[in-house]
Amino acid sequence: MTSPRTTPSTNGPVRYAVVGLGQISQQAFLPAMARAGNSVLAALVTGTPDKARELAAEYDVPAYSYEDYPALLASGDVDAVYVATPVFRHREFAEPALEAGVHVLVEKPMETSVEDCRAMVDAAARGGARLMVAYRLHHEPGTLELITRVRDEGLVGDPRLFTAVFTQNIDEANHRGHSGFWGGPIPDMGSYPLNAVRHLFAAEPLEVHAMGVRTPGRGFDFDDTVAVTLRFPGQRLAQFTISYAGEATEQLTVVGTEGVVAAQPCFGFGPEVGISWTVTRDGRSETRAHDPVEQFAGQTEYFSDCILAGTTPEADGEEGLMDIRVHEAVLASLGTGRTVRLDPADRAVRPSVDQARALPPVTEPGDDELVAQVPQNG
Repeated sequence: MTSPRTTPSTNGPVRYAVVGLGQISQQAFLPAMARAGNSVLAALVTGTPDKARELAAEYDVPAYSYEDYPALLASGDVDAVYVATPVFRHREFAEPALEAGVHVLVEKPMETSVEDCRAMVDAAARGGARLMVAYRLHHEPGTLELITRVRDEGLVGDPRLFTAVFTQNIDEANHRGHSGFWGGPIPDMGSYPLNAVRHLFAAEPLEVHAMGVRTPGRGFDFDDTVAVTLRFPGQRLAQFTISYAGEATEQLTVVGTEGVVAAQPCFGFGPEVGISWTVTRDGRSETRAHDPVEQFAGQTEYFSDCILAGTTPEADGEEGLMDIRVHEAVLASLGTGRTVRLDPADRAVRPSVDQARALPPVTEPGDDELVAQVPQNG
């Protein structure tokens, strides 16, 4: 028998269940909960008995199987869920939660199709629940400063060109290495440069062209390295390359009419990772090196603030959908070799500096401490 659902008090804390206990949950989200003062871990949901047993004991919370998930949603014991399953299962767990009035923080990419994203947005409307996509960099102080200074303050004049490279050496045995396109580099890693340029340009792309290759000697069943070109309104261009089969690197550059800004690192997280960028104007350079922050706690604290205040988070379902429509176009271009045109779109809400959270980083478990999980980097 289940008890009626209750809502969190206006003072919190918001009670979270974590759905999917893979590497991102074990290594980042679960440890980070200790830093989000308005949030508390209340339950775990997994299909792996070893994870349920060991992690429930470590965090002193109950664990539920996927089959028992509906009972958890009806129990009144959780206010929100963090969905971190493989991408093709996001809607499966987000939609019933939203319909039950349970708020959802879902990992990016939001889902595998615009249709699935729209279904999640509609479910939130029906259930009266908040839906947010976990764009952690929308709360990272250095990233927000870079976006607002380029977008609003003319840091490099009129931004005309964006380039980026984001690569890792992914183990084929990890689920990302064998779950098809939606486990491949475009939605997984491509979400970062795509989301960055959309907000640096404060615009949505109009055309997409992509080219992919498969690295000799690697066992991926999809293009492991992909180059994407985007055309934006105002005759602006963006290019980025992502790869599962190279030495780890992350960097982006914005070239404007009055300067250049280059960021490195710019997409990663961790207790030693501080976002850094250098702007060059008139031959003079200035570097802004930001301290590491707890990015996962920051996004969770922000989402809980929205839940407690009854406000809509900036990175809502429509934000996630904007990226997915481009990922769909990339897939179509890879299949045909042709440029794909997108319907004109606009986004009224963009990341702002008041979303920044500067919480101190937590210590992350090492790869050898993960429970029943093949690390993504071997």
